[in-house]
Amino acid sequence: MLEREQMVTRQIISRGVKDPLVIDAMKKVERHRLIPEGISGAAYEDSPLPIGMGQTISQPYIVALMTELLEPASTDKILEVGTGSGYQAAVLAEIVDKVYSIEIIDDLRQSAQIRLDALGYKNIFLKTADGGEGWPENAPYDGIVVTAAARVLPQELIKQLKEGGRMVIPLGSSFGIQELTIITRRADSYESQYSIAVRFVPMTGTSQSQDMF
Repeated sequence: MLEREQMVTRQIISRGVKDPLVIDAMKKVERHRLIPEGISGAAYEDSPLPIGMGQTISQPYIVALMTELLEPASTDKILEVGTGSGYQAAVLAEIVDKVYSIEIIDDLRQSAQIRLDALGYKNIFLKTADGGEGWPENAPYDGIVVTAAARVLPQELIKQLKEGGRMVIPLGSSFGIQELTIITRRADSYESQYSIAVRFVPMTGTSQSQDMF
């Protein structure tokens, strides 16, 4: 599709995303089929879009950047926190072996499941749950991507990373500056690296009722 090719060229490659696996995945995933039909005409615009329940789908550049920062490989098992429309999961599924995705809002999980099934994805597994608790049955993960802003860094997610694994997560208040952050697991500790300022809907759940990190 020409619109998708133009999106990748103008919004993603031109802003510095270089990983060929990420670029190829962004060209393949049919974003217009992963959002409500009423806004499908805006699918390849450079902006987030509403998907219902007060949630949004991130702009294509942010999805590409977060995927690249994760440094995914073909044999990886990835956990996504915040399924939303299923778009980020689909992009990851074009690259990695398995994607486990958690959505706290069951209506969104159900609609994402229908769309992803229609697109033929067999390596994406969804469940409705508190994403901050992760999906321990399938841990450890090579990478974790969080698609909502965490006021508190979810410690349970760090525990479910393999040593050397990376988590990409927006950190900060929904009312202030959020920093896209890369967390790398190092045995019994972790390292943090900041990328860019972002704006995401707030993460909810038990982990976010704890004291500030």
